[in-house]
Amino acid sequence: MMVLSSALIGRMYYLQVVGRSQYELLADENRISLRLLQPERGKILDRYGELLAGNRVDYRVNLIPEQADNVEATLAALSELVTLSDRDYKRILKAIKRQRSFLPVAVAQNLDWETFANVNVNIPDLPGIQPDVGTTRFYPEKGYLAHLVGYVGSVSEKDLGRSEDPLLELPGFKIGKNGMERELESRLRGQAGNSRVEVNALGRVIRELSRQDSAPGEDVQLTIDLELQKFAAERVRDQSAAVVVMDVHNGDILASASTPSYDPNDFNFGISQKKWDELRNDIRHPLVNKAVSGAYPPGSTFKMVVALAALEAGVIDDTEEIFCNGKYKLGNHTFHCWKKYGHGKVDLEHAIAGSCDVYFYEVAGRVGIDKIQEVAHRFGLGKSFDIGIPGEVDGLIPGKGWKFATQGVKWQGGDTANAGIGQGYVLTTPIQLAVMTSRMVNGGYAVNPRIIMPSQNDTPVPPEKIPVSRAHLELVKKGMSMVVNDPKGTAHYYIHHSKTYSMGGKTGTSQVRRISKAERDEGIRKYDEKPWIEREHALFVGYGPVEAPRYAVSVLVEHGGGGASSASPIAGDVMRYLQEKDRRKRDLQQGERHA
Repeated sequence: MMVLSSALIGRMYYLQVVGRSQYELLADENRISLRLLQPERGKILDRYGELLAGNRVDYRVNLIPEQADNVEATLAALSELVTLSDRDYKRILKAIKRQRSFLPVAVAQNLDWETFANVNVNIPDLPGIQPDVGTTRFYPEKGYLAHLVGYVGSVSEKDLGRSEDPLLELPGFKIGKNGMERELESRLRGQAGNSRVEVNALGRVIRELSRQDSAPGEDVQLTIDLELQKFAAERVRDQSAAVVVMDVHNGDILASASTPSYDPNDFNFGISQKKWDELRNDIRHPLVNKAVSGAYPPGSTFKMVVALAALEAGVIDDTEEIFCNGKYKLGNHTFHCWKKYGHGKVDLEHAIAGSCDVYFYEVAGRVGIDKIQEVAHRFGLGKSFDIGIPGEVDGLIPGKGWKFATQGVKWQGGDTANAGIGQGYVLTTPIQLAVMTSRMVNGGYAVNPRIIMPSQNDTPVPPEKIPVSRAHLELVKKGMSMVVNDPKGTAHYYIHHSKTYSMGGKTGTSQVRRISKAERDEGIRKYDEKPWIEREHALFVGYGPVEAPRYAVSVLVEHGGGGASSASPIAGDVMRYLQEKDRRKRDLQQGERHA
């Protein structure tokens, strides 16, 4: 008994005195750990609740540096189970140096189940490795809404400097980098939760002591009609183009397509350098949202603004005819009509229908650029709408003061003539042209575009009335109807006609460079004889139905040639799709009532 007691006392002395510091440290490491719980990102939906951006299960592997005896050895062992590139090694080591050692570092994401299971089986041989199951962003429609919805990406050092949210330090955490994902970041992100767990000296969780679940991000519903968006995007998929469709009464953007596009999933999962270089070097600029970020001369689609400015100023009326012989002399310079030998005598409605350049050279000269600028601003041109789509540009509606302020020279009569046909310094975006058309055909109300569906608690604010004569708007609208429905209209033979739908509109062709007299005489203006980059832009703005306008559409085809031949058929197909969809919906509702 004495021997056994002595041995026990000796062991106790060793543990409590000799080995005190060692065991005290080990006991201290058997501590409470507070862990952040990542919230689920809110969904982005279309107007009918269809998923545009959502989440799916993500199998991933993290590394906690302070729990790894040797980081490089651990990564080497892990690389036998998970493919890690040199780029991955550099990223991981950089993250380890940048952040605190107890914070996990993302090593691999989007693993398949078999790989993830192998990592879990071998976890005893991988000190510091922490398998994790979370969610990752997913875009089911891929390129159809890439420019609008945008994408998420990894948190950068710049992002960390702009925010103190601890969520940004979580491994693999993604934030909005482009499109609505970036614009709605605060609503989509959600609030972090936390879990208090007891861990042992090896970092293994013994038990969870308490838990506060994270609050998921808010689901956001856009005004976009997914079916229409896909139809419009498919219609221009082989071109460098933009299509915007808008409700003329409440401003809902029903479609906003820009082509060519890209797959936003590539940015979420990690885009390769080769694919990134291809996107950046493509002359058709697939990364640019042409609907809001592309500023182009509007060409003849601007002529309705000039007509309204002249009518409001009283320098023309609906009965006056102006003779067009194909040329317009101003000083020692000759301006040409697109129709070589002219249109003869034309009044306002026929000038719009036939897109007579000489008529609008003359009218623009009478009314002056400042009045044209004023009316253009009333109809939404030359300014961005700040509706929440990143990258929206203002465009440009020039005036005398603008030219002197920016170039130090006076405005010239030739500048006014060019502006009269939507050329020269005038620049607009496709979304602005859709707004312009909406305000012209809805009775003159200053409707603004919107991309986010209002909540049921929002009180609708009716748009203000634009100070413009209703009679003048009717004259312009009749001319736009003739563009499509009169045999002399520029788009008449390019748009399919049917009793089930109706539309009006205006064609436009804008030059990207000045045409010399020699080129004009030789007929080199034909777009198919030029390099693509030198061809004219094709534009069309339209509305429908004619008798009770509800929709406005604007189409831009970069370097597409004539607006009548290239852009108007696209707008016609979109407008027919919309009205036939409405007709089917009415028939279904009537059938349900009868039943």
